Formats: sequence, C-alpha cells, structure tokens
Amino acid sequence: MDPILEQYRALEDHVRQYTPNADFDRLYAAFTYADRAHDGQLRRNGTPYITHPLAVAEIAADLELDMDSLIAALLHDCIEDTGATHEEISKLFSPTVANLVEGVTKLTRMQYTTKEEKQMENLRKMLMAMSKDIRVILIKLCDRLHNMRTMEYQTPKKQKEKSLETLEIYAPLAHRLGMQKIKWELEDLSLKFLDPAGYKDIENQLNSRASAHEEFMASIQKKIQDRMEREGVTCTVYGRVKHIYSLYRKMYTQQKSLYEIFDLYAFRVIVSDIAGCYTVLGCIHDMFNPMQGRFKDYISTPKPNGYQSLHTTVIGREGIPFEVQIRTQEMHETAEYGIAAHWKYKQGMTGREEIGSEKTFEWVRKLLEAQADTDAEEFVRTMKVDLFSDEVFVFTPNGDVISLPAGATPIDFAYSIHSAVGNHMTGAKVNGRIVPFDTQLNNGDLVEISTSKSAHGPSRDWMNICKSNEARSKIRQWFKKERREENIVNGRVSFDSELRRAGYSMAMITENDLLPVILKKLKYSTLDDMYAAIGYGGITSAKAVNRVREEMLRLRREQKEQAQQEALFQQAITPTETAMPHVSTALPAAQPEKHVTHSKTGIIVEGLDNCLVKFAKCCTPVPGDPVIGFITRGYGVSVHRQDCPNASPSKVKPEERGRWIRVSWGESEQSLYKASLEVSAKARPNLALDIAAALSACKVRVENFNARGLPDGFAMVSLVLYVEDQTKLNSVMSKLNQISGVMTVKRAAG
Repeated sequence: MDPILEQYRALEDHVRQYTPNADFDRLYAAFTYADRAHDGQLRRNGTPYITHPLAVAEIAADLELDMDSLIAALLHDCIEDTGATHEEISKLFSPTVANLVEGVTKLTRMQYTTKEEKQMENLRKMLMAMSKDIRVILIKLCDRLHNMRTMEYQTPKKQKEKSLETLEIYAPLAHRLGMQKIKWELEDLSLKFLDPAGYKDIENQLNSRASAHEEFMASIQKKIQDRMEREGVTCTVYGRVKHIYSLYRKMYTQQKSLYEIFDLYAFRVIVSDIAGCYTVLGCIHDMFNPMQGRFKDYISTPKPNGYQSLHTTVIGREGIPFEVQIRTQEMHETAEYGIAAHWKYKQGMTGREEIGSEKTFEWVRKLLEAQADTDAEEFVRTMKVDLFSDEVFVFTPNGDVISLPAGATPIDFAYSIHSAVGNHMTGAKVNGRIVPFDTQLNNGDLVEISTSKSAHGPSRDWMNICKSNEARSKIRQWFKKERREENIVNGRVSFDSELRRAGYSMAMITENDLLPVILKKLKYSTLDDMYAAIGYGGITSAKAVNRVREEMLRLRREQKEQAQQEALFQQAITPTETAMPHVSTALPAAQPEKHVTHSKTGIIVEGLDNCLVKFAKCCTPVPGDPVIGFITRGYGVSVHRQDCPNASPSKVKPEERGRWIRVSWGESEQSLYKASLEVSAKARPNLALDIAAALSACKVRVENFNARGLPDGFAMVSLVLYVEDQTKLNSVMSKLNQISGVMTVKRAAG
C-alpha cells in the first residue's frame, strides 16, 4: 500500500475508535483535496508535504477532536501554501471548516517579534481567534507540536527562533488550556534546541540511573497498590520521572543538582470517585511521612484551567522524597488534555454560542478588553503576567475562589470582583486583619473589601501597586471617564516637564509644524487627547517626548543637508523619462560599484556620491550588508538592508515600486555605523556583566544596553552599538553567542 494512503488509513482507524459513526467520506474528501493541493511540495526532510497535515490530524485525533477539526487539520496549510481559497473550502466542506482553516492560517503567518506594538497585535490576533472558536488554537497547538517534533531538519537559526517562540507563547498557552501532556512535550522539545548541552546533561543523568529509577518506582507502586487492595479501593497506580524541562527549571532556578530535587518522581493514583481520592490520601500519609507544607488540594479549589487533583509530597523508608497525585479518571483526562477533554463540541452542542463567552474562557475576554486603553509595551508586559505567570488562589467572604496572578494585592482582588468595588474601595482585610493596599496575597487567604459610596475613586499610586492587567485597565478607564479635565492638566504638566528635561519647548514644535506629525504617530487626534492619555496612564510622557526628539533630530539633520543637496538630489530623482532606465516596476537588486567612490555616508546612489542619505531605523544597515534605497518625499534616500521586512516585495505598495532604487557601498568619511542586536538567554547571575565584558573585549562603543526578564527564567538583552562594518558586527555576534546560556543573537530594529 502507498505509505501516504497507509498513513491516512491509520488516521481513519484512530478516529473510528472514539467516533465510530463519523462521516468518513468527508474526511477522505478532505485528505484527497489536501493531497492534490500540496502535490509537488516537499518538507525539509524530503517527504511529500501531505505527511505534515496527516500528522497534525493524527495529533488532533489523539485529543479526540470532532470531524470539523480533523478536516481543518488536514486543510490547515491549504489557504497559505496552495491556490485554495476560503470560498472554495467553505463550499466543499462547510463555512465552519473554512473559518477554522482561515483562523489557523492567520496564526501561522504570525511572525513573533520583540517589537512591542507588533507583538501586541500578534497576541491580540491569537486571543481573538480563541474567543471566536477555541478549536483554532487547538489545531494550531497540534500543528506546532508536529513542527517541533521535526525541527531537526530546520536551520540552527530557525530552530532557536521557533523553540523560543514555542516556549514563550505556545507552551504557556497549552498550560492555560489545561493541556499538560502537550505542554510538557513542547517544553522538552524547545529546550532540546535552545540549550542542547543542558538537555543532554539531564537526559544522560536520567539514563545512567534508569534501572535504579525503575526499581524504586516499581517498589513504591507495589506498596501503594497492595495497601489499596487491603482497603478495598479500586485504583490504577503508576509512576514516572518528571519531564526534562521541569527538572531543568528547578535545577536552574534553585541552583540544585538533579538529586536534590524533591519531586523527581511522581506517582498517580486514579480512583473512581472523589471520596476515594481522600481515602487514598489518608492511606498515603499513613504509609509514608508527609513533608510539611507540600500538600495541595486542587479538588476543592480547582485551577482556572479546570485542573483538579490532590498533591502531596512524602518520604519513604529509603529517604527519597516523591510526589503523589490523586484524582478520578475524569480529572485525569482533564489534566492530560485540558479543554479538549470536555469542550462543548464533544458534548453534542450546536456551537452557536461563542466559546469565548463561557466562564471557562472569561480570561480571554478580559485580556482583549484590557488592551483598549493600554500602551503597547504595558499591554505585552502585563499580559504575560496575566496569561503565563503562576497564580494565587484566594477566597471571598462567601467562599468563592478567585484566581489572581502571583504577587497580587487587595487592589487586584477588588477589581476582579467588579470595577465598582475597586473604584469605591476604602479598606481591605486579609484573614480578618486590616492590611495595607500593597499587601501581597497568598494561597488560601480570605479577603474582604470595604467600600463607600462617598469614596473619591482610585489613587494614581494604585497603578504601581496592582499586578493584573485587568486592574490597571479598569483604573485607567476610571480616570479616563471621570477626570478628563484633571487628566489634561496633569498630562500637560508631565509632558512640559519631560519636554524641558529633553531641551525642547512647545514653541519649537509648533514653529516647525511638527505637532500634526507627532500626534499622528502617537495616534491621537488633538493635543488635549494626548495630554488626557498621559494623565490617565494610557501613554507615558517619556514616550511622547521620545517622538518629539525623533522628529526634531530628523528635522535638524535634513535642514542641515537639504539646502546644499537639493539641486543634486532633484537631478537624481526627476530626470527626463529617457534618462530613467533604473526606475523599475519591481524591486531592483543592488549592484556593487566596481570602482571606488568616496561618499560622506558611504552610500552611492545610482553612481551619485553626494545625495542626501539616511539609514533606515527598521534594519540599521552597516557596510557589507546588501542594501537598497527608497526615495522619500523631500528627505533624501532611505537605505535599507535587502532582507528588511519593509523592503519585501509583498510589503511594497504598487504605486511606490518606482521609488526603490539601486544603492551600493563606497568609501566613507563616516567611520562608525549604528547597529541593533537582541540577545536571548537564560536569566542567570552575572549575565549582563558577561555580555558587557564581551562587548568591551570587542572594543565597540555601546549606546544603549537594556535587559528584561521573560517567562520561564529567560532574559532578553537589547543592544545599540557602533561598528565599522558587517565583518565587525558578525565578530561581535559570534563573541556574544559564545557566552554561557545565550540562546540567540540576532539583528534588530534601531
């Protein structure tokens, strides 16, 4: 039998096990459609491309997804990579399937980037797709999992980029959806490419003692099984060693060896009902010594993603600590497969009501609402806290459980109840005691909020105290609505102060007609709107003044050169029609000049050595980079790297194609050029010091050095430095790549 057809038949057999009455004619029609659409396309490993959609559908079948999801999995790359259209798929398979494929396509086109505004837009698209139909992200997770399983065929650069994206976005998202099995595999596969040495070290340590692990687990498993039989409890018991990434994180963050980790081993006891869970817990604590403070009851207090289980860490006679997780079969399925184990499409519901409106996915709706009045940088930073961080569970006086991000305060609690509670809060009690508003809440705390109708509303200081994006958003909304005049006054004072500190004034802005440009870039209609936004925290005065600084510097630079260059530049961009053979309807490739030409900036524009030239901030080219030029309106030629996204043919507007011209490097009077780098690394002590030492050894001038933490113990370091040319920059990047813990070093925007 043809291997591809055999792979499809295996998929059918898999689906038949959990849905024997499924419409297999539709499934086969989708397979044949995808097979024809991808005909002639190959994967990196040389196999026909159709093997990938089949593998994604197989993973979706592991989750026991419905027929529409399986068909969408088979077709998920058709719209992007073939001539298939949304309309055609809708007509052949159903509008629902077409929408799922389109939703997954949008996520596939998403390019993860550290530019905050673009990153916010990417995350917003993902949340929007989830809020409309959760199956979009389930299929995308299946797609990402198979891509990670076959990542060894990609280039080292692509391996690191995709692995970092998976670790920062998709694995935490799988966790929030309760899909632990997929989360663990995504984390392990990501670590395998981000830190191969660390991954291999743990793997070797585990393999070297595999027989000892198996012997210990078999011994404990038998002891528990025998005791349960004597107690008359029917159960299933099995043990496992924790997955590699989980061990890696604990070893790294706690600075411990593998065998100093308490919960290296984990045992699961699966029983028929909840009463049995607590019976087993009592027996376990009778058989082994429980460790103080290591018991958690997620049955009475489930996690927001639906996870339920009893966790306890105990020590046996061997002196080895291990964790025991006790749950019912239903809880076990939810723990393994999360929302895919019990979502409403599997329960025979029509799907007319949007999943995003259910309480289960209220967090998606809240995140989408919170972005409305938020600066992009603030949104991305706080969203990672809301979505990807650890959680703390606290109680209302009525006994309801509220989930908040770790480090949350009574302010976060109040706003999670209702915006009116937060806006009228006058005091807080935790476990019966009056506490300050900046008190950090702990698991199990009972929180009471005192309110008063005469309260004047939130304080601006609360923005620095609360941890959740939801609370910050609601505080901003209050100031935006209730205190516009006050916001305008405070915003004006803050902006003027920051402006004076930068050495500018409003008179300088208005004299040069820069105000409309600045407001447009900041996306405000009027000056009062900008002042109001600064006043309620929608934007910082520092960011607004940075826009002013950029425009003033641009203006000064252009005024200085434009007078002497205007005539020559006009000659370069407005010759007669017969003298313009270089203007093309397509982007021209840069042709290096064979003769040596001198230029102030080092850039030769179509053989002219004296044009007004500026280097694009989006890609910061340096000598040696293949470059291309864009004729701006009155401000000279903007020079881009040829691999710059803004110079991509797909991004260029048809009416602007003739404005792209050939440029090349010549001998320059300018000795140094600005370049920007982003370094992704494991967060560790002295990381910044080691990077600074490497830069010092390379003898480069550093203009800006900024480091920030990322989820799961990683860090991102942004550098702006000056180099002579591409060779020097490559040398610096190579030196940074050699630093312990560094994952990737890449060029970034200026």
